[in-house]
Amino acid sequence: MHLAYPAVLAALLFCTGLYGVLARRNAILVLMSVELMLNAVNLNLVAFDVWLRDALHSGQALTLFTIAIAAAEIGIGLAIVLAVHRNRGTSDIDRLRDTAETDAAEALLDEADAIHGTEDQATAPAGKAKKAEATA
Repeated sequence: MHLAYPAVLAALLFCTGLYGVLARRNAILVLMSVELMLNAVNLNLVAFDVWLRDALHSGQALTLFTIAIAAAEIGIGLAIVLAVHRNRGTSDIDRLRDTAETDAAEALLDEADAIHGTEDQATAPAGKAKKAEATA
């Protein structure tokens, strides 16, 4: 068997995964695209191991380690996505980034108000209640 066939297939799989990581907005689809990229790497490792006729089969051994790491990565990644979805109500990556930026800006404004004492005591509980509603 020629080395070109699995190499071209792995390149197509990797490019498909790369497109999925760059173009998708859903966090679960991004994780699936990363797994697709790892499988393309595994295909290359096994193909080059067979092509080089390695007596130790180091490419296949490295593939097993890559599969174990990928399984752990997808488990932890899904746990993080589920936790974020429970807290924020969405798994859209763009909305999560926008929310994080606004939360950081509000935290900086709150710190500045606390340092300078410009926040009115009557509006402080109302502002905190509004933040609690937004995050719930």
